[in-house]
Amino acid sequence: MSNNLPLTVACHGYDRVQALRDGTIRAEGIDLRMIDLPVEEIFWRQLHHFEFDVSEVSLSSYVMGRSRDQLPLIAIPVFPSRYFRHNCIFVNPAKGIKRPEDLKGKRMAVPEYQMTAAVWARGLLQDDYGVHPRDVEWFTGGVSDPGREEKLALELPPDVHVTPIPTHRTLNEMLESGELDAYMGARIPPVANRGDGTLVRLFPDFETVEAEYYRRTHIFPIMHVLAIRQDVYEANPWIAMNLYKAFLAAKNHCLREMDHTSALQYALPWMWPGLERAKALIGPDFWPYGVDQSRPTLEKFVEYSYEQGLSRRRMTVEELFAPNTLDEFKI
Repeated sequence: MSNNLPLTVACHGYDRVQALRDGTIRAEGIDLRMIDLPVEEIFWRQLHHFEFDVSEVSLSSYVMGRSRDQLPLIAIPVFPSRYFRHNCIFVNPAKGIKRPEDLKGKRMAVPEYQMTAAVWARGLLQDDYGVHPRDVEWFTGGVSDPGREEKLALELPPDVHVTPIPTHRTLNEMLESGELDAYMGARIPPVANRGDGTLVRLFPDFETVEAEYYRRTHIFPIMHVLAIRQDVYEANPWIAMNLYKAFLAAKNHCLREMDHTSALQYALPWMWPGLERAKALIGPDFWPYGVDQSRPTLEKFVEYSYEQGLSRRRMTVEELFAPNTLDEFKI
């Protein structure tokens, strides 16, 4: 019988955690029970019911909750999801939207105003194109399923207007009908996937735009962090570093697997050119974990969260993470 500590970990089944799921990598002193669920389900269950010992969580929800001292979770600097977000902004060209600046005065659909993808997208629109959140009318709700709500209550500046759509309607149908003019979010709405031109990307050449954004800023946006329930961490503070080391090892194992040239490791015909571009732009470790390795990204996000009225105070990067994951021993 194992003397290891059993921990239930809810995390989507990404390639960078597969080595933990299949046992290739093990966390020292811990028996992991990995649960693979859609991220929306993980976030809802953890933020409302705190069902899991450890889980992937939205970076935005986490920063908001910590700033309010209302979230009994503590993160470690493991980032299961990162994503450049220029490509997640879609517009109806019939509404005269050709440039980012044309979004001023328009009606923007977003599943949740506080979702991490939207925080990043609003931030880049303000920083690089002068489109402030107050310049846009915001409408929230389910993309394809009616009745979606914000996971955390909003406390926004008075000049920012957010309206939930009727609970029986979806953002997709209102975009299709032209009642809403544009969309930003993590999932592409069906009307955009249809490819008939009703909804198109604001940045058609998004890969070039995103690469230039990284060259200027050194920001590779973080979407999700891994967080431990506070009571579990306080009873076993050693698990923070052991989990960090295990998830880091699994991610590094994934990157090594991608380097095998005998065959494509993933069912993506042009994986190799994409891999080579990522290494040339970001470096050999193009998916970094750890605070110092991602400091420009983390500092920009806590700035955005505060500026957009989501966090009650501007958090420091260090206070987001378990203290014993902020430094490491050296030999």
